[in-house]
Amino acid sequence: MSAGTEEPRWRKVHSATGVIPRSRHGHRAAAIRELIIVFGGGNEGIAEDLHVYNTVSKQWFLPAMRGDIPPGCAAHGFICEGTRILVFGGMVEFGKYTNSLYELQASRWLWKKLKPKAPRNGSPPCPRIGHSFTLVGNKCYLFGGLANDSEDPNSNVPRYMSDFYELELQSVSGVRGWGIPETKGGGPSARESHTSVAYTSFGSPKIFIFGGMRGCRLDDLWQLDLDTMVWSMPETRGSTPLPRSLHSANVIGNKMYVFGGWIPVPESEKHGALGTKWICTNSLSVLNLDTMNWQNLAPEERDDIESQLQSQGPQRDDPYACRPRARAGHCTAVVGSRLYVWSGRDGYCKSWNYQVCCKDLWYLETDRPATPEAVLLIKSTVSMLHVAWRPLGAADCYVLQIQPVCPPNTAGSDPPAKPVSPAVTGEQEGKDKDPAGVQSLHPQIEGTTNSEEKALAQGAAAQQETSMKSCRGSAETQVERGRNAGRNLENFQSKCCTAGQETSSTQISSSAQHKSADNTADVYTHTDQVQQQPDEAVWFDVGVYKTLFSAFTHYFLPVDSDQGTTAVSSRPPNTKERKLPRPQDFQDREKQALAPGQTYRFRVAGINCFGQGDFSPVSEFKTCQPGFPGAPSAVKITKASDLVHITWEAPSSSSGRILEYSMYMAVRKSRSSASERQGQMAFIRIYRGTKTSCSVSSTHLDNAHIDCSASNRPAVVFRIAAKNEQGYGPATQIRWIQDLSKLRASASKADNSTAADQGAADR
Repeated sequence: MSAGTEEPRWRKVHSATGVIPRSRHGHRAAAIRELIIVFGGGNEGIAEDLHVYNTVSKQWFLPAMRGDIPPGCAAHGFICEGTRILVFGGMVEFGKYTNSLYELQASRWLWKKLKPKAPRNGSPPCPRIGHSFTLVGNKCYLFGGLANDSEDPNSNVPRYMSDFYELELQSVSGVRGWGIPETKGGGPSARESHTSVAYTSFGSPKIFIFGGMRGCRLDDLWQLDLDTMVWSMPETRGSTPLPRSLHSANVIGNKMYVFGGWIPVPESEKHGALGTKWICTNSLSVLNLDTMNWQNLAPEERDDIESQLQSQGPQRDDPYACRPRARAGHCTAVVGSRLYVWSGRDGYCKSWNYQVCCKDLWYLETDRPATPEAVLLIKSTVSMLHVAWRPLGAADCYVLQIQPVCPPNTAGSDPPAKPVSPAVTGEQEGKDKDPAGVQSLHPQIEGTTNSEEKALAQGAAAQQETSMKSCRGSAETQVERGRNAGRNLENFQSKCCTAGQETSSTQISSSAQHKSADNTADVYTHTDQVQQQPDEAVWFDVGVYKTLFSAFTHYFLPVDSDQGTTAVSSRPPNTKERKLPRPQDFQDREKQALAPGQTYRFRVAGINCFGQGDFSPVSEFKTCQPGFPGAPSAVKITKASDLVHITWEAPSSSSGRILEYSMYMAVRKSRSSASERQGQMAFIRIYRGTKTSCSVSSTHLDNAHIDCSASNRPAVVFRIAAKNEQGYGPATQIRWIQDLSKLRASASKADNSTAADQGAADR
């Protein structure tokens, strides 16, 4: 996806709330989904707290940390791999540098100090600041930096370094040890405060090092091919940026964005520099890493340069500014196709140890939003559908569209669902008469890791109207949390794949009905999602939303002039050809109410200043049949030593007396059936009765199927449905998220292999 010829646009965040960190420089940032993790740096002392910014809710919060919490540091190495972060080196106090290595498991906000083994062919990295620390695959690469050779911590004898190390990571947690790879081609000169990025093109991963400081600022670009371990200086075209240090460099797509830093005073301005040799900049340059062509998108402006040279005080925030003011030592993080920039020093020095720092937060919009995951069903009634979707890092709002599949049918004659992608699950019509629909919920469970959940939840407690209570929560309660930071933190937690933390589920309509009461071990299967319809099929707008959910009873019919443009299957090739929908555009449109027992297809797309992104994969959901009960709600799962206890609430619309409930669990299939039904799950009934609770024994759990279809989050899948005089209504599907590390450990033990590398030195 490309924004065409449109240039990136800066946008300032005006409405951030929560525990906003004090401004600083020398800090670092990394992104985990929609969360930006900021650590270290400082001004008038080094900051020790770790702050988190939620880019969806625009809220800052302070998570409750535990474990081997590191001291505050500045100018350190900071990388993110999945949901863990590694911190290496940095300044812990004036003149005192460190070479300590810490790991943060962000799913539990748990710190651990690591002690990697020394390299076989040399000494481990010495304490340093201003180095680069770059992740490529399962290895981190350390280059350069500045050491202090003085034995007196109150003095500084700087030594620029050009050493190069690699650090191999273990799966999930821990590292194996330092190594000193053998490289060819010379390599960059010794330096500090440079940048390093990783990029893989045409199957060859590469590291690019740009700029830095060694007595003077540098502007050279070096490339290391990690397949051949050969350093080279690639030939570039276009306008090369000025020499600089303490700048930032980030890769989005195939482009490296270089922003800010210290640069030399331009020759044309030296007459008025009054001895000043270096100034901060807010220039933005982009290097296409495929064509090696530089483009200067926001050059240094003469007014900004003169303002710094003549200024007798710190720069002031301009509420009407269209781009960030000049700065160095700032932090950046990429969320989706957005580049976020926060704080940094503005070049004015009040005293020898006090730098004036920027307080603003900006992001650079570089492209349309990415393709969303498929729409999820939260609740279905006779005349209402409540759906939700996961956030996109670069979307300001979302357009939701609907498409009726066929005229309303009776409960027993619905067409089976067919697979499109594993993001949303459905059921085929089977031999057994199973639930008439499946409804999505996102309940939490209480288990052995509830203290870890509390640690995660405490960080967002200041932003949430309703905090997590001992890891219990109903689906509808959690849906409402989509309006604040809590919703997005839960989405982040579910991605962390921690057992006992929460369940996440997806749902669909189904045509199956329950069998006779005496058959208690019925087995049925399902496939994942429905097929996309032809491009000429007509889609109708439900609305445009800034939230991540919609509970609606109608959709909008197109006006005559919109009929052709509504029948699109994806983002239009040129958004200027179609006016993007806005909430006010629906005020005078004719409405069409949802019909009972009707199956509908759904898709959603993100919108930002560049236009509308591609639509999500298609999901298919169904309104309830009149007279049948709704789906059970408020599901809670409690983990005991050898049991799982599941409770739920009766359907809000029972349409008469509830006669019984049935609970199903996905189970492992035999090898013969597995080859016949790829992509399907088999279920057995594990409970049938009138109570709104049941216990699942360890015998059943040992036979449970671990489903990894939903964004690679392993889970045990349960389904529950209610029955009245008319029959069974739609089922609620619950995905009980499992701990990925424990699953791997169990698999390793089953294969009689060690659970971790015996050579690891951090255990």
